[in-house]
Amino acid sequence: MADHEADDVIGTLVTRHHGVMPVDVVTGDRDLLQLVDDAHGVRVLYTGKGGVREPDVATQALLQEKYGVPTGEAYLEMSVLRGDTSDGLPGVKGIGDKTAAQLIQQYGSLAALREAVDSGDPALKGARRTNLEAAGAYLDVAPTVVRVVRDAQVPDVELALPTAVADRLALDELAARHGIENPVARLLTALGLG
Repeated sequence: MADHEADDVIGTLVTRHHGVMPVDVVTGDRDLLQLVDDAHGVRVLYTGKGGVREPDVATQALLQEKYGVPTGEAYLEMSVLRGDTSDGLPGVKGIGDKTAAQLIQQYGSLAALREAVDSGDPALKGARRTNLEAAGAYLDVAPTVVRVVRDAQVPDVELALPTAVADRLALDELAARHGIENPVARLLTALGLG
């Protein structure tokens, strides 16, 4: 889609269909962990470590256990604080995964943490306070960069599984041209079309 990344299309489709049906997002991109939402039946099958054969099945319990945050939104805010080099986000100096998670847990949200910094919360002191204050301009824009769009103008998509191969000869030729005969055969078998 023009002006949107694939993540935004995924986020829009997840939002459109969550609560109507269970939704599993299969990805190697940790940014999409922000979509995890137990109440709406959204899981993320994260393939970054174990691959497609052994993905981490991310629910809110896994986010809490593995990253120290209770929700997908909290994961997003934690990732803004710690940064992500793959997205070109430096994070806040001196704040890694554990500290970022602890701050989000302690204050409840990035907005509440920033309010605590601005109001002089005595629990925030020394280098941590200095680094959070210095990161103000970064924290103004980073959430927008990381947040997946949920309302892109994505056309409706047919969600029903196919019941037949539209053009078996064309499919076979395409699979041969790209050397993917085995994966295509497995897909057809899984769909009951093989």
